[in-house]
Amino acid sequence: MITLEDDELVFRFPEVHEDAVCSISLQRTLRIPDDDRDHPLPPGLGEFPLRHLDDYARNIPDHWLERGGVIMPMHQAEAMWIEFGGFHGSGYPFAIKIATGKINAISGEAWVPNLNADPQDYVVVPDQPWLDGYCVERGLIRQFVAMPLGSGYSAEEQLTGKGEHGGIQIVAYPMKASRYQEMRKSRIAEANVMRCMSVCESAEPDMGLAPGGRMKQEIYDDDYGLDAWDQRHPSKCFVTIANSTTWLAITGEVPPTTPPSASDYTDAGLPWFELFDADARALEGAAELQKLASVSQLGKKKGEAPLADNNSVDVSRIINLRKPGNNTVRESAL
Repeated sequence: MITLEDDELVFRFPEVHEDAVCSISLQRTLRIPDDDRDHPLPPGLGEFPLRHLDDYARNIPDHWLERGGVIMPMHQAEAMWIEFGGFHGSGYPFAIKIATGKINAISGEAWVPNLNADPQDYVVVPDQPWLDGYCVERGLIRQFVAMPLGSGYSAEEQLTGKGEHGGIQIVAYPMKASRYQEMRKSRIAEANVMRCMSVCESAEPDMGLAPGGRMKQEIYDDDYGLDAWDQRHPSKCFVTIANSTTWLAITGEVPPTTPPSASDYTDAGLPWFELFDADARALEGAAELQKLASVSQLGKKKGEAPLADNNSVDVSRIINLRKPGNNTVRESAL
């Protein structure tokens, strides 16, 4: 069961276990410079608004209504990241698949409705607190950047030659109840001797996500193994991305303003972030996703300038985060 609560998608699996609850939010952020330098993590600038498509049935295209789910606004060339959280204190593990335009953001392969381990095509949460883009190399991703379908920039169009789907596809698989119970017993035993610490715009209505600048982020290997996940009880949601003009026409709501540029943010002395987890193993990255041209690279080939304010930045203020669980804070002071 999926509910929409305060702009978060909340996944509940009472048929599996009462603790099997997680939430996913889509975070506004800076677009890092697309200059082939490896940048630290940009801040969260608040959640994108999410609305049920069914509530606006009279105002939306038929193909949006047929696939259902929710709708969100993004300005052209705006960036985003995905936050996994809301575990209600249980820390119940999930395997979560993320695709854009039905291209898997972890493996680069076409969408399939099941989990794969070779190559791993999902993230494990709460171990993985965020996903900022396409996993292209070990420890490096290409940032999610919104571009109009039909412009040729999206990962979907680059890999398939078509701009058919767009949006974001999410499927959550809870851990099997039996495995969770075993893990819970082990945690209770460990708690007797340990304490945990916490650190605290185009005319096209459809938008897809394209690869932007390079960012330091590890996508963690699944230490539980494929057999840990209950693939009999998946829960999926399609997130349609509308450009800001279309969002206003459909919902009557003014979309969020565009974030500041990376250079303006940095010049103001505001922090960037790095996440340190020495014990976790990172995935190698997907060969298919390494083939993608970034928005800036493809724009140069096309003779276009799709990214405004794409100046490189020299980051001096970085906050180093240690990952204790799902409470790691990554927010700006804006």
